[in-house]
Amino acid sequence: MKNDIKTREDVFLLVSGFYKKVRQNPEIGHFFNEVIKDWDAHFEKLTDFWESNLFFKATYKGNPQKVHVKVDQENNQEISNYHFGIWLNLWFETIDELYEGELANRAKNNARKMSSHLYLKMFQARENKA
Repeated sequence: MKNDIKTREDVFLLVSGFYKKVRQNPEIGHFFNEVIKDWDAHFEKLTDFWESNLFFKATYKGNPQKVHVKVDQENNQEISNYHFGIWLNLWFETIDELYEGELANRAKNNARKMSSHLYLKMFQARENKA
């Protein structure tokens, strides 16, 4: 039996392992590799995000919706729900490789909700530009 996500270090291991897969993925890697210049800082920021999300700590400062809308616009509004599906599958795969339990399941459920929300906000921003 695997352990559940319990600490910031566990979250960092999840985030860094996940983004290693994302960066190498031929279908979505370029969205990230072209935008993110300092991966160490990005890992810290996303660890803050997921630590806040899973442990209800107020460590994250940022606006994911704004960032994703900007990245979509910089990519000719080509990011689709298909790309979010790949992202989500890689997230689930990484969680399943490392953890199991209540917080592991929460990380999956929260990512599912977040990906739907972010895609809808990106789509709405497209409509508002027209």
